[in-house]
Amino acid sequence: MKSPQSIIENGKKVVLHEAEAIRNMVQYIDDDFARCVSLIYESKGRVIITGIGKSANISQKIVATLNSTGTPAVFMHAADAIHGDLGIVQKNDVVICISRSGDTPEIKVLIPLLKTMGNKLIAMVSNRNSILAQQADYILYAHIEKEACPNNLAPTSSTTAQLVMGDALAIALLEYREFSSDDFARYHPGGTLGKKLYLRVSDLYVVNEKPMISENASIDEVILEMTTKRLGATAVLDANNRLCGIITDGDLRRMLVSKKPVNELRARDIMGHTPRTIHKDELAVKAFQLMEQCSITQLIVVDNNGYAGMIHVHDILKEGIV
Repeated sequence: MKSPQSIIENGKKVVLHEAEAIRNMVQYIDDDFARCVSLIYESKGRVIITGIGKSANISQKIVATLNSTGTPAVFMHAADAIHGDLGIVQKNDVVICISRSGDTPEIKVLIPLLKTMGNKLIAMVSNRNSILAQQADYILYAHIEKEACPNNLAPTSSTTAQLVMGDALAIALLEYREFSSDDFARYHPGGTLGKKLYLRVSDLYVVNEKPMISENASIDEVILEMTTKRLGATAVLDANNRLCGIITDGDLRRMLVSKKPVNELRARDIMGHTPRTIHKDELAVKAFQLMEQCSITQLIVVDNNGYAGMIHVHDILKEGIV
């Protein structure tokens, strides 16, 4: 039975082996890579990615990455392609065929069919002498010397290399088309990523009450306002209805500790004079970052007309963006 230390060492060996394989790939990001990026960017069609076995699994991941970063892509299984799915490929599409050896039977059958259709063919291979590499119009060279498998059989380093080459291609295209965070948000409207990029303070604070009190209000009025609006704070407005302060639960506690005569105090006597504010059009994640930075749980929301409302940290946490 293997010892825990032996297992750990074997795991580390695989990680180091694959890390070295990926490091060596830097030399293959060359003029051929740039030509592939330009070809795809200038194409009026989609990117069709195909493969067999583990390369098919990698193809699906690359398709997902391309789609999410602004490059339309479709997966086509190489085995299914020669049994009817070749109809996926349209006139202006660019086809990327992924195969370590470049000589698998399905790929050999598929290549002449793609060439007959007239589509540009990019080969992502580890062997430049393979049939796929020789027949392709362009090559993405995802070469590795040896798999991490001790028998040099199980696809490990080779599939990692394909995955990294696909990421390099997707990000190069992203930067080529100047794909912005706003663009990214449109492609990721759901989940944490999307909400971080599009959810704004104005989407959240409007469902809350709008606690506010006059600077001359009594402490009883302050407590009633904070209790009924349930945000743990209230904005304080001056005689011209301009924001001049904030009172939080902490301010009330400090007032009690000071043992000052409560009946004689007014809102202006206990309020904070420099409330933290955020514009209603800012991203909600920025509001959370500001709260975290200042160790507070609510922010005053402002717009061009002044005080608009209040956002609480719980409003943001409920959305699951942090």
